[in-house]
Amino acid sequence: MMNDPISSIMTTKVVTVRPDDTLEAVKDILFFKHIHHIPVVDGRKLVGIITSYDLVKLGRCREEYRQIKVEEVMTRKVATLEPTDKIGAAAQVFLENLFHGIPIITEARDLVGIVTSLDVLRYNFHKEYPEHRIYWEPV
Repeated sequence: MMNDPISSIMTTKVVTVRPDDTLEAVKDILFFKHIHHIPVVDGRKLVGIITSYDLVKLGRCREEYRQIKVEEVMTRKVATLEPTDKIGAAAQVFLENLFHGIPIITEARDLVGIVTSLDVLRYNFHKEYPEHRIYWEPV
C-alpha cells in the first residue's frame, strides 16, 4: 500500500530560507504560510532545516529574532529521502524519529521537494476512501 514513490505525494513548490536570513523572516513564513518545516538552502543545495519547534525551544523573545541568523539555530544533520524512495520509507522515518517533515533531495543534495506526515496520512486516507473529498489542500 505504501510502495508508491515519494515523488507522487511530495510538495515541489517548497518554501525555503537561506542560512543568512533572520529568524524574523522564519517566524513570518511559519505564521503566514501555516507550515512547520522550512528547508535551509544555499542556492539549491540543502544545508539544514528550521522548524517551529526550533523557535519555541530557543526561548528568545520575538524582538531578538532580527539579530539571530538561521544558520545559528538550524539543524544541520537532516534526515532526507530521494524522490524514488517509497512512501513507506517516509512513514518509517516519521515513526522512528517523531518528527514530521522530510526534505526530498537528489544525489547532488539539490532540494526538489518536501514530504510531511500529513502528506502520508492524506495519501493513506485517499487510498482507503477514494470517493471521499477533502476540501483542504496545502497552500
